[in-house]
Amino acid sequence: MAKVISTLFTSADGVAEIDPDWHFPYFDDNMGRAVTEDYGTADVLLFGRETYDSFAGAWPDREAAGGDDAPFAKQLGDLRKVVASRQPRELSWRNSELLDGDLVEAVTALRDDPGVGGVLIPGSISVVQQLLAAGLVDELRLLVHPVAARKGRRLFDDGDTPYHLRVTATEAYPTGVIRVIYAPAGAPAAADYDAAKEQLAAGE
Repeated sequence: MAKVISTLFTSADGVAEIDPDWHFPYFDDNMGRAVTEDYGTADVLLFGRETYDSFAGAWPDREAAGGDDAPFAKQLGDLRKVVASRQPRELSWRNSELLDGDLVEAVTALRDDPGVGGVLIPGSISVVQQLLAAGLVDELRLLVHPVAARKGRRLFDDGDTPYHLRVTATEAYPTGVIRVIYAPAGAPAAADYDAAKEQLAAGE
């Protein structure tokens, strides 16, 4: 079973809608390494429409420019990209496709596809919220900035049922950013996922 991982930059007060004014002053090599690790977990990227448009409007040009971030831009371009959008649209970035049908059903199918090793959701707050409610997020990887944004969309929306989480890893950076990796409470440990993958590969 493929893991579905959400990776987000957040403020200390839970805002996940990035404002460059509070995000970029804290971006350093440590955060860059964490982001690289997150993308290394996936062979499929899952986007909401707005996040996809943001990425597609920047990374192909960076790859073409051949600068320092061109290798990462190429990595993004080479990955399969699935876009959740309620309206038909043309997707110009290579290896991009519209999500077919219902979000929960489509992500469940991706999770169960033996040809998929991992699904990463960059940003895409509304997609993450829907998949959290459906119990389909296996990890939340948050880079928590030491700032109270005080405005913007928050990761956790209002609801009647709390999400119980367990911390699987933490790391503090000199900038004050804290990397926290959560899994749903009671979710199998990583070793259990690895064992399940081995069983699938062996046809058991």
